[in-house]
Amino acid sequence: MPKNSKAVKRELDDDVRESVKDLLSNEDACDDSFKKTSLIEEERPAWNSKLQYILAQVGFSVGLGNVWRFPYLCQKNGGGAYLMPYLILLILIGIPLFFLELAVGQRIRRGSIGVWNYVSPRLGGIGFASCMVCFFVALYYNVIISWSLFYFSQSFQQPLPWKECPLVKNNSSTYVVPECEKSSATTYYWYRQALDISDSISEGGGLNWKMTLCLLAAWTLVCLAMMKGIQSSGKVMYFSSVFPYVVLICFLVRALLLKGSLDGIRHMFTPKLEIMLEPKVWREAATQVFFALGLGFGGVIAFSSYNKRNNNCQFDAVLVSFINFFTSVLATLVVFAVLGFKANIMNSKCIALNTNKIVDLLGTSLPETVIPSSVNLTNVLEVSADDYQEMIASIKKFNGSEFSKLGLDTCSIEDELNKAVQGTGLAFIAFTEAMTHFPASPFWSVMFFLMLINLGLGSMFGTIEGILTPLIDTFKVRKEFLTVGCCLLAFTIGLMFVQRSGNYFVTMFDDYSATLPLLIVVILENVAIAWFYGIDKFFEDLKDMLGFAPYRFYYYMWKYITPILLLGLLGSSVVQLAMTPPGYSAWIQESVSELRFPTWAIVVCISLVVMAMMPVPIVFLLRYFNVIGSGGRSAVAYKKGRIIQEKKYRRRNKCDPCLTCAGLRPPPPPPPSSLQTDGLKQRGGRWN
Repeated sequence: MPKNSKAVKRELDDDVRESVKDLLSNEDACDDSFKKTSLIEEERPAWNSKLQYILAQVGFSVGLGNVWRFPYLCQKNGGGAYLMPYLILLILIGIPLFFLELAVGQRIRRGSIGVWNYVSPRLGGIGFASCMVCFFVALYYNVIISWSLFYFSQSFQQPLPWKECPLVKNNSSTYVVPECEKSSATTYYWYRQALDISDSISEGGGLNWKMTLCLLAAWTLVCLAMMKGIQSSGKVMYFSSVFPYVVLICFLVRALLLKGSLDGIRHMFTPKLEIMLEPKVWREAATQVFFALGLGFGGVIAFSSYNKRNNNCQFDAVLVSFINFFTSVLATLVVFAVLGFKANIMNSKCIALNTNKIVDLLGTSLPETVIPSSVNLTNVLEVSADDYQEMIASIKKFNGSEFSKLGLDTCSIEDELNKAVQGTGLAFIAFTEAMTHFPASPFWSVMFFLMLINLGLGSMFGTIEGILTPLIDTFKVRKEFLTVGCCLLAFTIGLMFVQRSGNYFVTMFDDYSATLPLLIVVILENVAIAWFYGIDKFFEDLKDMLGFAPYRFYYYMWKYITPILLLGLLGSSVVQLAMTPPGYSAWIQESVSELRFPTWAIVVCISLVVMAMMPVPIVFLLRYFNVIGSGGRSAVAYKKGRIIQEKKYRRRNKCDPCLTCAGLRPPPPPPPSSLQTDGLKQRGGRWN
């Protein structure tokens, strides 16, 4: 929230204006032409309170992935045993990189483009690559919000429209839609009613007008919230960041009161320690840590750039990271409590169906004496799970190898819990099915999808801020115009996601537009600070900015451990993509089929990765060969964490330890005048 009137004047020294030529030039921070530049300052918005800033960072990092991706990975990779690799990698990768992005954003007070231009001009393309990735992710991420908006709008009905399969009437009879009968009511509603999905990615099928309207509403919400920058989006954060926790806690309390909820939680936290030794568990845990905190998007840098100079970002990094972790655990508890309830419902139905079959077989294929005396078959709906298991054991003992010929389904709560699906299926299929069995199900459905909308919007605000802030800092355009233009462009391109084959394009973008590019971006960020600029100089900057030295732990993480782990993660991701044929899950009639992408789709996948990373080599080559920036250069000097465009003063022929003149040693300039050194502090033989 920008502080109006005189309040912001206290922070004007923290601001800088740089021209487009400055940001694209291969600038020499100590060039003689720099001496001719003058101090130019501009107002920069600032957060009204620390709480507002923390809520913004939490809202950005805590998103839809906490509700469906983390629970799925936890269940898939050993339950409670998955939490240990995740927590270890959160400490070794997540927190150090999160702290690094917070620190550079707060120190330089620019968006991602300006930050990495100053850190290492030849690596200035990192900021542009980050903006490209943010834009790609925003395109499909807002589509998921539009799906939530659609389900939210359909939740004000009793019964819920996805509770039962639709009926088809003709002149002679009424029957259930065959496709729905062979799958399930919620699955059919998702694929046919909501998405109206086509059989393959090559079959466009035209726009789905319902989802098109929802996508328009989603982009309108984002545009209105971001119009005034953090002045408007920050206020929205008070609701969008807090409300999901209220809903999750309400859901947890309600779910724990349901029959079978403890079965789900027990299944969730039953450790499978042997799985913990598999490399894929650590790779998937690292990937989840990486994306959960929003590293590489530029949103973290953008939000922290509006902080006060002396804000304790080291504390913020630990706080937000663990809030994110505990939110994932809370969401996992809720999801598996609900899935435990759903598994018991499905198991009870299975027991009832099998018991009916057994009753029909008595006297023909089975003698009545095979039924234990303790089991009462008068009312099949009252047969308990224990009685059923005792009856099945007796029948197996009697029939032996002929048991399979009886045509009985396998009824097991564990099997039902293992059917938990990934990604969007968890929210729009499994969770919606469980809610149909809730008392007052429309109320819980409204609350659930309103929570998803809020989680999605919180992440979208940070993603869009990662695009807008660096572009505004670079090109000096009005935020209102850029926001509207960006949202209109994104909505127009996003129409590909709301055609009948749109869900397949969402899968494509999710798999290829973010994973590899973001990994490369974060690796370059780490290397730029630790090796190009210098970890020792960066620590001095942090000490000057924070007023105390950060923990030495971060020194070794940034310089050695984290880059090695990131390179290992990048290598394993490349190997996985190379060994796995590019494909997607297609809904064909009543079942999901795994299809491979056609040739043109593979070209699109490769193009997404190339387009996202192209700015890095382009900017590097332009600056290396000095193609850009022949005149009008300027530099940036630091004084107590502030960036100013004025003369650089050095002693002993050493360049000041600033982020833009590392390694440059100009001849010493004349002593500074009293006007030029106003507000500067001399310490350690150097002017800062």
